Amino acid sequence: MAGNNMNKDALVSAIAEKADISKKDVETVIDVMIEEITKAIKGGQKVTLTGFGTFRVSARAAREGINPQTKEKIQIAAMTVPKFTAGKALKEAVR
Repeated sequence: MAGNNMNKDALVSAIAEKADISKKDVETVIDVMIEEITKAIKGGQKVTLTGFGTFRVSARAAREGINPQTKEKIQIAAMTVPKFTAGKALKEAVR
């Protein structure tokens, strides 16, 4: 599948075929999984899927940036951003 991106529909189809369950059930599971991971990291928890990776939030400090159109200096506010760190098995699988 090199060169092509996999979207949610393609992922749902692949899982449904491989696991021999309905696309509707797979889509429900994926939607609930995303919802639960989002809820957990929003609440400050880390979500670790052993062998795959860890989802967490990270604080990004305020910093000075440059507007690329005007070259003026601008202040970029501090913010909380989602982070994903790949697990060892995933890192090794893509080498």
